[in-house]
Formats: sequence, structure tokens, C-alpha cells
Amino acid sequence: MKKQLPLLVVLSTMCAMPVMATSTEQNAFFDKIAAHCGKAYEGVVTAGNSADSAFSGKKLVMHVRECSDKELKVPFHVGDDHSRTWVITKTDSGLRLKHDHRHQDGTEDKVTMYGGDTIDNGTAQLQSFPVDQFSIDNFNQNGLSQSVTNVWHIGISDTSYLYRLTRENRDFKVEFDLTKPVALPPTPWGHK
Repeated sequence: MKKQLPLLVVLSTMCAMPVMATSTEQNAFFDKIAAHCGKAYEGVVTAGNSADSAFSGKKLVMHVRECSDKELKVPFHVGDDHSRTWVITKTDSGLRLKHDHRHQDGTEDKVTMYGGDTIDNGTAQLQSFPVDQFSIDNFNQNGLSQSVTNVWHIGISDTSYLYRLTRENRDFKVEFDLTKPVALPPTPWGHK
């Protein structure tokens, strides 16, 4: 007959276990992006609609600009608009994507730091970020109720980086060619 541990011992052992942070898949995904730190790449819109007209005919460049063990900052330049930076952060429960939007003078846009957290492990090539409550509240306060069901997706392979936004009646996608680095863009607005 096996000896059973008292319930209190089992519970105290479970409480002492570390909180699950990023998964193996999420760490591999994060590291694949970080491997491009300091490089910039040009992209093209591969899916979109009239809501995405601001991207038409503009040079689209992503720059893996700032990298630490916990956070990546990837500015997304649209022509002469340097207002957007994707911020990917490791959290206690996975990965978080936020969109840092700034005005030309560096001040924060009223619609900024929106995004979401992963809800599963994803893969080393693709992570999805459903909209979080902070973002839903911000969108509603700023008349963007169509955005409250947003899901953002980031994909990375050996040859391409994908940024995608999906929701009802919207599928926006930009793909960047990782095989051809381009000249570094200017410093994004609000960053040093």
C-alpha cells in the first residue's frame, strides 16, 4: 500500500511551484523575432479593404529596434508616418502585444497601448493576441466600437514576418520579406 502525503503538504508544494510563464513555443517565437534585432525589412499589404487605405502606395517598413530578454519593440513605419510601434512582452502567462501610437511631437495618441495577451501556447511560427479589456474600454471611449473583437496575429518564418488583424468584416495583413534587409528608418516618434 502506497503512503499518501497529507493534503496540506500537497497543497503547499503546489503553491511553491513557479507560475507558468512563456511556453517553449512562445520563447522560440520571441527568439526568432529577436534574432533580427537591429534590422529593418520592407513589407506589402497582402489583404485588406477600404479601411486600410492609409497604407496604399506607401513604403511599409518594420524595424526590430529594441530587444531585451523580456521585451521587443518593433516600429512599423508607413511612409513618413513613424507613429506606430509594436511592443511584444513576455508575461507571467504568455506573451502580450501592445500598439504604442504617438503623435509627431512624441506625445501619446488617445488610442494607444491597445492589444492583448495570448490565450494558448501558439507555435514557434504564429501567436495570436485577442483584444484585452483595457483595449475594449479605450476603443469604446474613442468611438471605435468596431474594434472590440480584434484579434492580432504575428507570424514569423525563416523568410517572412506577418502582421495580421482580424475581426468581423476585416482581415488586414502585411507581410515583410526577411531575406532582404533595408536601410534603417528614422527613430519612431516618441522614442529615443
